[in-house]
Order: sequence, then C-alpha cells, then structure tokens
Amino acid sequence: MFTDIVGSTSMTARLGDARSVEMVRAHDALVRRALKDEGGHVVKHTGDGIMASFADAAASVQCARAIQRAFEAFNLASKEKLQVRIGIDVGEPIADSNDLFGATVQLAARLCQLAEPDAILVSKAVQDCIRDRVQVSSLGAHQLKGFQQPIDAYGIEWR
Repeated sequence: MFTDIVGSTSMTARLGDARSVEMVRAHDALVRRALKDEGGHVVKHTGDGIMASFADAAASVQCARAIQRAFEAFNLASKEKLQVRIGIDVGEPIADSNDLFGATVQLAARLCQLAEPDAILVSKAVQDCIRDRVQVSSLGAHQLKGFQQPIDAYGIEWR
C-alpha cells in the first residue's frame, strides 16, 4: 500500500516549510494509527506518504478505508485540509535492507499515482481477494508507466 498527500508541494509553498511538516506529521499519525489497528507495517516514509505492507489483502483494504475516514474527520475539524490518495496491490515482493521491491510494489505505487484525491485504487488481484466483502467499481484498463500491458484498476468505496 502507498499513501500520498495530494498537492504536498503546493501546500509547502502556501504554508511554508514548518507548517507543512506539521501537516505531514498529521498524515503520518492518522495513517500509522490505522495501520496499527489493521495489522499493517510501515515499510518507509516517502516524503509525502507512507509505504506499508500487510499479510492480508483484505486487511490492507480495510486499513485504506479507515485512513480515508480518518482524513474526512480530520478535515471537518481542521482549517487546513488534507487529501490522500491510496494504491494497493497484492503479491510477494522482494525484501532487502528493510525495504520491499518488485512488480507488486511498483504497481501499488502506480495505482496510487493514478488515484484521484480521496480515492483508493486497487489491482485486479486485490479486487479478486475482496470483491465479496467490499463495494468495488471497475475503472477500466490504464496504461501505467513501466507496465507493457494495460492494468485494470478498481475503486474502493469507503464512505
């Protein structure tokens, strides 16, 4: 799973470095709380997001939904709004030096980049794992950077 703060560069320009770092810390706290509750593990911080792993695809989707709900609640109580996009794939990444690598990681990152603000996008493999438990909508095939064949993307309902 990858999370990404929408518009983080413009947020830094608008708020300044110190306030922007505070907003990133708010993101980190909300994401880490949801990860803890759903059994996720932070792999690394990406500057304006987090890369996380799970033992179970369904747990990753439940966590993503909890993250989006947490940001919705945060935004109701905060003058400065934060929007996040999330991408998830399932598979067996390669672990090396406390990091994860491989096609699964790359696809999750590309789905995150493709996602609209406040959206959760998953691969067909994730959709196959959770389709009977969560409302999923097909967003069609997309040509993603680094992938030769178009990739089917699915949106997860979280509201």
